[in-house]
Amino acid sequence: MPRMIPDNEILVLYYSQHGSTRQMAQLIARGVEQAGCVARLRTVPPVSASCEATAPVVPDSGAPYASHADLEECSGVAVGSPTRFGNMAAAMKYFWDGTSALWMKHALVGKPAALFTSTGTLHGGQEATLLTMMVPLLHHGMVIVGLPYSEPELASTKSGGTPYGASHHAGVTGDLPISEHEKKLCIALGRRLALTARKLAA
Repeated sequence: MPRMIPDNEILVLYYSQHGSTRQMAQLIARGVEQAGCVARLRTVPPVSASCEATAPVVPDSGAPYASHADLEECSGVAVGSPTRFGNMAAAMKYFWDGTSALWMKHALVGKPAALFTSTGTLHGGQEATLLTMMVPLLHHGMVIVGLPYSEPELASTKSGGTPYGASHHAGVTGDLPISEHEKKLCIALGRRLALTARKLAA
């Protein structure tokens, strides 16, 4: 018997090394559920510099690893990664580099997508990372959902937050907590993504 997939399920896909991006993913999932959708949290395995090294099939803790089926089954996707010199981390890029089979059959065309990132410094490439993360999603034909300035925190934040997606300033040691403004913007992004998915599905 085929597995039943909940209506309007949103994939929250992230890579996190020190925990900040994972916390953002959990906040975005909260926003998704506030909008009446189901959040499916998934992560990607790290990329090793040694070609012989392999990650376990199931991570030791946290969300399960994502599969192509997760992307196909979702009504929308939020993608999060720490910034690496103004771009997504290698682990997340490696995952998307392997999705050509989905691209060939147009599996993600028309689905809404949102982005989030965490940086060590306040001007450490948050917006550049969000913009470059959009590129493979646009190639897949996805509809990018950002944060409008109708969200009051976007105009008053002294930490993270951009119209291109949610962001967080984690500090050079990665130990700065997510600010109240950043939390509200993460939740708002998840809620907006889910509401957009519901409207498109209708």
